[in-house]
Amino acid sequence: MKKTFLPLNFKAVSASLSMLLLTFGLSAQTNVFDDVIATSPNHTYLEVALIQEGLDVALQNPMGTLTVFAPDDAAFTALATALGTDITGLLANPNLTNILLYHVLGAEVVSTSLTNGQIATPLFTANTLKVTIDGTNVFINQAQVNAADLQADNGVVHSIGSVLLPVQTVADIALGSPAHTTLVAAVVEARLLPALTNPLAQLTVFAPTNDAFTAALTALGITAGQLLASPDLGNILLYHVLGAEVVSGTLTNGQIATPLNVTNTLKVTIDGTNVYINQAQVNAADLQADNGVVHSIGSVLLPVLTVADVAISSPVHTSLVAAVIEARLLPALTNPLTQLTVFAPTNMAFDNLATALGTNIAGILANPELAAILLYHVVGSEVLSTALMNGPVVTLNGQSVTVNLMSGVMINTANVVVPDLQADNGVVHVLDAVLVPSLANISELSSTNFELSPNPSSDVIKISNFSATEFSIINNNGSVVKTGNVVNNEISVSDLENGTYFLQLSNNEGTYQAKFIKL
Repeated sequence: MKKTFLPLNFKAVSASLSMLLLTFGLSAQTNVFDDVIATSPNHTYLEVALIQEGLDVALQNPMGTLTVFAPDDAAFTALATALGTDITGLLANPNLTNILLYHVLGAEVVSTSLTNGQIATPLFTANTLKVTIDGTNVFINQAQVNAADLQADNGVVHSIGSVLLPVQTVADIALGSPAHTTLVAAVVEARLLPALTNPLAQLTVFAPTNDAFTAALTALGITAGQLLASPDLGNILLYHVLGAEVVSGTLTNGQIATPLNVTNTLKVTIDGTNVYINQAQVNAADLQADNGVVHSIGSVLLPVLTVADVAISSPVHTSLVAAVIEARLLPALTNPLTQLTVFAPTNMAFDNLATALGTNIAGILANPELAAILLYHVVGSEVLSTALMNGPVVTLNGQSVTVNLMSGVMINTANVVVPDLQADNGVVHVLDAVLVPSLANISELSSTNFELSPNPSSDVIKISNFSATEFSIINNNGSVVKTGNVVNNEISVSDLENGTYFLQLSNNEGTYQAKFIKL
């Protein structure tokens, strides 16, 4: 007689065998695939994917000690939607095996042994997994654990709400950099790894170096531990991140960008080949990741209100803001660690000056001595109106303005019409006229045409077409960094750090200024 073989329900048979073993006092060994993933109604897509890629066998290994971070069905659906496909499309991905192995550790790790900032290497070793513990919430990269410690004899399963992708993220760029260890520690402490490891995000990170943090801590008089314990840490870090990818080639001078911390904006200055974000110079651009780009910067950005912000937010100072941008002085005015006093001429003041000179605002912005004129409006300390005294006050231009308190408050011949607009890095006083440096009028400033060579320079600057006796060098933050006498029409700049500077030359006729770059 011909025998007929009926199809078997393997799960039912497995259950029957388990009951039989228990009847005889024997225990059936469980495994993470059959007894956790395959029995879960929320992990059907993961089960199908594992079977398709032949990985179910590895997860059934009774000798294994495994940890599986198991994306639920909602996680697969969300990924398919984000990628513009469906589950079938995900299952057809040629990298599916590697993606699945990126969810598995070769050792058993229960939730109580996880630590914040822990880095683990999965079976697919092209990238690591990053652990974030934020109160009772646990994240693996960007994926939140929604059910932990689903135990089997050969390991443990933690259900997660997102699919992990082994792509290089902006977090990986920082983690792989020996110059950004302080930034990484801060990101870990602020529990921002989930945001930065999201493979579906597009981010731009302005990443302060270790030296940048050291300088900021010194200036603020705090320790690294105090910074990491600050309740403002997360907001400070998010002020360094844009919610879109912006490579350096798309940045423009004077560009204003809104970061993830929206309490303040970021201001871009492009001065020759030098790029600044607020006061911070970019020292390594376009470090590319799959979820965005990283630009390394030499200073920590702080989301405080600066004197530049006071002017930018004022509808009667648009001409002044345009002039500051054109003169590349935003880095000086956005420095959160300085204290400044700005005498800020209104739009009407600039219009009156333009009329007097027979030009327009464009003509004023084209003046080669624009930076010198603007620096004549800035004092290198905070001076409230109540602290002003009759007499001269030295400006960052190197020349002095005259304060007259006999009838109201006057700076030279300009009236202070609104005093004491307070910022975190100083104060702004609104003027009804533009101040003109006393040692040289605007026409003289415009006609002066001395040459600096080579420019850029790494060693010595030579001066042509001008006879000067004394010099001052001012950095981009408005601080005098070097003074002396001009010898043989040459000035040594070898001791300066790389960057953009203003050279002021003085003789019996006046003081003049030109910009140069030190390389």
